[in-house]
Amino acid sequence: MRLPWELLVLQSFMLCLADDYTLHGPIFIQEPSHVMFPLDSEEKKVKLTCEVKGNPKPHIRWKLNGTDVDIGMDFRYSVVEGSLLINNPNKTQDAGTYQCRATNSFGTIVSREAKLQFAYLENFKTRTRSTVSVRQGQGMVLLCGPPAHAGGVMGEYEPKIEVQFPETVPTAKGTTVKLECFALGNPVPTIIWRRADGKPIARKARRHKSNGILEIPNFQQEDAGWYECVAENSRGKNIARGQLTFFAQPNWIQKINDIHVAIEENVFWECKANGRPKPTYRWLKNGEPLLTRDRIHIEQGTLNITIVNLSDAGMYQCVAENKHGVIFSSAELSVIAVGPDFSRTLLKRVTLVKVGGEVVIECKPKASPKPVYTWKKGRDVLRENERITISEDGSLRIVNVTKSDAGSYTCIATNHFGTASSTGNLVVKDPTRVMVPPSSMDVTVGESIVLPCQVTHDHSLNVVFTWSFNGHLIDFDKDGDHFERVGGQDSAGDLMIRNIQLKHAGKYVCMVQTSVDKLSAAADLIVRGPPGPPEAVAIDEITDTTAQLSWRPGPDNHSPITMYVIQARTPFSVGWQAVNTVPELIDGKTFTATVVGLNPWVEYEFRTVAANVIGIGEPSQPSEKRRTEEALPEVTPANVSGGGGSKSELVITWETVPEELQNGRGFGYVVAFRPYGKMIWMLTVLASADASRYVFRNESVHPFSPFEVKVGVFNNKGEGPFSPTTVVYSAEEEPTKAPANIFARSLSATDVEVFWASPMEKNRGRIQGYEVKYWRHDDKEENARKIRTIGNQTSTKITNLKGSALYHLAVKAYNSAGTGPSSATVNVTTRKPPPSQPPGNIIWNSSDSKIILNWDQVKALDNESEVKGYKVLYRWSRQSSTSVIETNETSVELSLPFDEDYIIEIKPFSDGGDGSSSEQIRIPKISNAYARGAGPSTSNACTLSAISTIMLSLTARSSL
Repeated sequence: MRLPWELLVLQSFMLCLADDYTLHGPIFIQEPSHVMFPLDSEEKKVKLTCEVKGNPKPHIRWKLNGTDVDIGMDFRYSVVEGSLLINNPNKTQDAGTYQCRATNSFGTIVSREAKLQFAYLENFKTRTRSTVSVRQGQGMVLLCGPPAHAGGVMGEYEPKIEVQFPETVPTAKGTTVKLECFALGNPVPTIIWRRADGKPIARKARRHKSNGILEIPNFQQEDAGWYECVAENSRGKNIARGQLTFFAQPNWIQKINDIHVAIEENVFWECKANGRPKPTYRWLKNGEPLLTRDRIHIEQGTLNITIVNLSDAGMYQCVAENKHGVIFSSAELSVIAVGPDFSRTLLKRVTLVKVGGEVVIECKPKASPKPVYTWKKGRDVLRENERITISEDGSLRIVNVTKSDAGSYTCIATNHFGTASSTGNLVVKDPTRVMVPPSSMDVTVGESIVLPCQVTHDHSLNVVFTWSFNGHLIDFDKDGDHFERVGGQDSAGDLMIRNIQLKHAGKYVCMVQTSVDKLSAAADLIVRGPPGPPEAVAIDEITDTTAQLSWRPGPDNHSPITMYVIQARTPFSVGWQAVNTVPELIDGKTFTATVVGLNPWVEYEFRTVAANVIGIGEPSQPSEKRRTEEALPEVTPANVSGGGGSKSELVITWETVPEELQNGRGFGYVVAFRPYGKMIWMLTVLASADASRYVFRNESVHPFSPFEVKVGVFNNKGEGPFSPTTVVYSAEEEPTKAPANIFARSLSATDVEVFWASPMEKNRGRIQGYEVKYWRHDDKEENARKIRTIGNQTSTKITNLKGSALYHLAVKAYNSAGTGPSSATVNVTTRKPPPSQPPGNIIWNSSDSKIILNWDQVKALDNESEVKGYKVLYRWSRQSSTSVIETNETSVELSLPFDEDYIIEIKPFSDGGDGSSSEQIRIPKISNAYARGAGPSTSNACTLSAISTIMLSLTARSSL
């Protein structure tokens, strides 16, 4: 009979307490349980647990099937803390019933029996089964015939954690830690991991092998704590617990560095490290431990050495360590002991100071230990007084300097190792004074001024002037458009400001500097200009034609605002436009106004512009956009007209009313028309603001009949006015008769002229003109070209034709309705082309006031028109018009003035037209002396080839 588990726990607890103090017999803490070991398991060990308490400690023996297990004879058996371990278990030798026996001086107890069984599953038999036949709809049974097996039929039991992690797992920072937990049980237990403190396990943690392994990478301080593995099935659960502790090797936060100190000075070193557990510190000098004594004081990571001497020089190390590691930081201490030395730090050769000023002459020799300082002026030792002091670092300070302080000064430095000195001169200068400082001014935008800055100074010194504006230095190169230095030597600091703007208002400071002093003078500049932009323009109320506005004044820029102007903008306006207001003139103290004369149903935005006596300022930011209210339309369509169209149509057209004049939504047109002289109007409504045309179709409409027409407007608010009445004619009928008496003649190789007569009978449709169609015999009629005449013209010229070609022509009358029937077709053949060869071998001679031209005759080719004569074209070089002389000879005599160059060209002409022109000939002007017969011969000849490359011009004597 088992005891209740609460009683067992209490009994075990009491025995545990008593075990350390009381002698007693063996007591089982844990007895062996049945074990089912699978033959194909990778595990090569079986453990039968037997845990016993007793005092004296009990001796454990095991029995298998009632026979003692001889541990010494079979190396596969071993007893560890009472439990029996079987290595490489064997089904034949090791299966059976086991029992644990515990013995001490008080006696022996035996445990309950536990069976070790081996589970296996053999393969199915390979014998082929005979075929089974069955009719459709019948039932049957196929037996499985399972293979030989053992286990699987094992009884259920609670989880038993066989492999677990240690109770404490120290883990280094940044490493990866793995916790393993393996449990037996039937059914197979599930394993979950959790932290004992209730915190969630870090998301970076990973779980492997059915949760049997918990892995935590990059281990940090926050990952430390108690972890639990919980194995659970339907029979119960078991828990294993262990602690992950965090440790880190020491790591330097602050190291020590080499230092060089003068003898008798103090040294302070500090080193810092972190780690877990917190590191401890120790110090070494030249590899030996350094302890606190005399002038040396050590406290953790700090080392103090007071009044350093030469024996303190050497290598020092700070050592930080904890149980996980040790780190070293090394540095050298150098101790300097030398006499005073001015070789690199001589006194300044010349020191300048102004009368009444203050001067410090530095004395900084290299010396260790620190020297004692004395000063001499000339040969006399200086004594300190209310004006003269010697500072601790050796510097000489003189205040309220006078001319008598000028002279040579020597600094003498002395320590245990020697004495040294250095000498420099003090020069006293007169102070600089501003004689004419800049004065504050009040100016207007656009003006130019000069701010003076004139000084007196010691003329042996250079003086430098600089100017600042509102705290920033003026860059005269960058801002040269407005700022310029002006003035003479002592007034070279004067500042000119040109074309002053509002942005130039502010504080100007003239700064004067020499090598001995520095002073400044300031002035304020007030700039008056046009007002700044008004603010917060708002539409307080809006109607169909008015808007109530309000605003706040902007800066007046030191000149009172005298008036405001209101501007408006719409989607239909070109930029901003001034608008009418009430009051008509808005003074500078009024901040509200009513805008009048607006268009209904238009989106407006407004802005305000301020003005003063200086000018008009920048406009305000626009107001919000607001649409005026709707109203009846007032504007009628413009240019109501029409006409044309197809038979039995009345076409009426007009210009649409702009959107900004439609006054509301639902805008459209009302078209009214009636036959001329009738009383009743016919009306049509077009509900589209974009409509600009209406066509009335009716068989009763006679061609080209007059109608009275007017177009009205409407919107959602109602009907508006009609346009003035105008007369529009209905569509006319195309001409019904063809032109008569068609005749054509050739004018040249490229031109023909065609004639016709008006139709013999009256047309039903009026005639606006005639259309001539022509095409070459080799072309198709549908590709014919057309030209039109206007009005009563009954002939026309057709140009740009081909020479020696047969053309067909026909004529039709036309009007707005279309073209009428075609006339009969007539034929015409163009003449042969003109000669293609230009006149050649052109020679000219000048004699007295005449020019004689000669050229070779041009021969026409077989397919060209015969030459009938020649045209001589000439022009004066300064004129563009050309004169022509025709001749049937191959020479011509021209009477031309002598004082200009002439340009001449010659071309043949024929029935086919003008032929190819010669190249232009330049005839240079003839001097007066030659004209009077003086000088060489008055006969001069020039061939075309000699002047063919000259650019020519000629004036004309006779016109074409």
